Amino acid sequence: MAASDGLAERVVSAGRRCSPAKSVLAEWARRGTPRQVEYLVGHPGAECASREASKRANLLRRCALPQAKTFDGYEWGQIGWPDGFGRDDLLSLSLSLSFLDDREDLVPVGDVGTGKTHMAEALCALACQRARPARFFTASSLVMRLRRARDDGRLDRELAQLGGAELLVIDELGFLPLDADGARLLFQVVSEAYEAQSVVFTTNLEFSRWGSVFGDDQMAAAVIDRVVHHGRLPRFRGESYRVRHALMQ
Repeated sequence: MAASDGLAERVVSAGRRCSPAKSVLAEWARRGTPRQVEYLVGHPGAECASREASKRANLLRRCALPQAKTFDGYEWGQIGWPDGFGRDDLLSLSLSLSFLDDREDLVPVGDVGTGKTHMAEALCALACQRARPARFFTASSLVMRLRRARDDGRLDRELAQLGGAELLVIDELGFLPLDADGARLLFQVVSEAYEAQSVVFTTNLEFSRWGSVFGDDQMAAAVIDRVVHHGRLPRFRGESYRVRHALMQ
């Protein structure tokens, strides 16, 4: 029989005042009947599930994805995988994202509209579902964010917040050139992320052209040196998904 409204309110009120200690739960478990203990065990289970769901939702919101993409229906056929690394290695059979454990980087490179950003967004969403912090930026928006933080005297705090993510996506590298100041700020992020977190760069430019993005061949070489050490280079080829499905023909 369901509890009365008054009794249910007393339970809620007691829960607001304190969380049950382990010793109290153990004592009540010993005193209760099997049916009562079965009912009692549902509370901590429901509490944990609620907290984990809230954590995942908060991580996804903080990630600030343009769109919460998934891999459902994703077109994998346009990707050329590097030797020794493929779809199953990226996701792993249990979707545990083992490449994050190894602090590996990814550089999806290739034609416009072939799924690079979709992959990056879906990886972020999946990481958040696994309660693993992720952040998503375009290269230009990240540089603007860092500039504002530096000008406000809080660059160290901003870098520390970025460093708290297990997965950091820098989307559209090369779509807009960086000035010398922006290039230095982005290099600082890459340098601090090296062997500490996984970074995904999506780009349509081969490494040989990154010097034009950073405006400095030596700085581009320093970034590339860090990325390739523990990095993978999936290549995307084919016609743009948006063009294939465009209303304007």
